Formats: sequence, C-alpha cells, structure tokens
Amino acid sequence: MATRWTKKEEGAYREQLYRMYVRSNMSIGEIAKRLNVAYQTVFQRLQRLSIPTNPQRKAKYLNKRSRVIYPRQSKELAEFFGIMLGDGHISHFQVIVTLGNKELPYAQYVARIIKKLFNITPKIGIRKQGYRDVYFGSVDVTRWLIENGLVCNKVKSQVDVPMWVLTKEEFIRAFLRGFFDTDGSVYKLKYGIQISFTNKSVPILNALHKAITKLKYNPSKISGYKIYLTNKVGVTRFFREIRPMNQKHIRRYKEIKKERRVGLK
Repeated sequence: MATRWTKKEEGAYREQLYRMYVRSNMSIGEIAKRLNVAYQTVFQRLQRLSIPTNPQRKAKYLNKRSRVIYPRQSKELAEFFGIMLGDGHISHFQVIVTLGNKELPYAQYVARIIKKLFNITPKIGIRKQGYRDVYFGSVDVTRWLIENGLVCNKVKSQVDVPMWVLTKEEFIRAFLRGFFDTDGSVYKLKYGIQISFTNKSVPILNALHKAITKLKYNPSKISGYKIYLTNKVGVTRFFREIRPMNQKHIRRYKEIKKERRVGLK
C-alpha cells in the first residue's frame, strides 16, 4: 500500500514533478536519475498526482535514434514471451520486467535479449526495496507485443501462451527457461528436490502443463495456481536441457544437491 502523504508533501511532489516533467520536458527516466529513485516510482507519482504522461513530447520518445526491429518467431522471442508472462508488465507505452534484489546478472541478461530482439537498449533501475526493473518505452513495440498475444493485465485478461510457442520443441524449451527464470522456484524436499511454476492465469498454467508434458517431464496436476516437477530424473533433465539462466535458481539447485551428497556420507 502506498504511503499516505501529508498535504505539504503532496504539494511539494506536485510542484517538483510538474516543474521537471511538464515545464522542463524531462522524461520519466531522466527524472528518476535526477531524484535517484526508481523509474516506476516516478511513474506512480505522476499517476497519483493526476499529471498526464505524454511520452510523445519527450526528446527520446520511441528511441528515435535507432530503428526498432519487429522480430520473427525464434528461440529468443519465445524466451522473451516466457519472461513477460512470468514477471513482465506492459502499459500503453512501456515494457517492464521486475526482478528480485539479488538478480543483477539476470537483469543484464534480459536487457541483452531485448536489445537483440528489438534493437532497443533498455535501462535497469533499482527500487528502494532493492528490486530491479528492466524497462524501455516504445508505443510501437508495446502495440506489436499486444497484437502478438501479450496484455496489460495478465490475471484479469487470463492471457494464454501464443500458439506458435508450442509448435517446436526448441521454442518450448526457450519459453520454459524464460518463464521458470522469472516465475519459478526450487525447493528442498525430505528426499529430493522440487521445482515449481506459478501463475494466476489459468490458460497459462494449462499451456505450461501441456508444454512440460510434451517434453516428457511428468509434471504434477495444476494445484493452487502451481505446477510441480518432483521426479529426480525429471528435475535433473530440466536443469541440463532447459538450462535456466537466473543464477538464484542455479545456486539453490546446486546447494540442495550438495546438501544431499553430504547427508549420504
């Protein structure tokens, strides 16, 4: 829940943002850098103060210095869709991937995928809590992503996985990597290791279950917006074949395996 402002604080924020965003025509990113706060913080304050956002008036609107690319179906695009359906968010002009406070290497990895796919160099911002946002602004790209299956509110819209992602095993593996890296977890069980996939969009869960089954990983039934993979052989295969890129999952997996080996001695 947002902190309640006093009248004095609200007036100060309004004057500050109006002066910077409207009078000086600074972008949200430039303001965030000047104030040393997260991009999302500035955006939320503008909304909270009912100051209309007009990205088209900004000097770097749509990254005009570089030509935006609209990518073809590929492993990289499938992985990006997995990332977006995991921890991604779209507004009418902005794409954001929100990650944990210990995920800088993975944030940099996501930024490289975005650069390769769309020829746009995103920024990486840090919130006060330490969470990292990989973000960029482009009305053309957000429109293209929506036309190709993404939505602004995944849960409300009960978005599904684009059908083309499930047409090739290489696409499925890449999609699962992106989704697991952002919305997956690794757990220690009494006698083994378990991984899970979580999402509150039922169509996404159904598609995930179908994809995991198609690769013969023997997943659990959908339960509480989660899918589990517990079979030891399947978990080992998953890390070997899907090759997650988020170091927090890799570290956790290796820690549990090491504990198991020590416990057997």
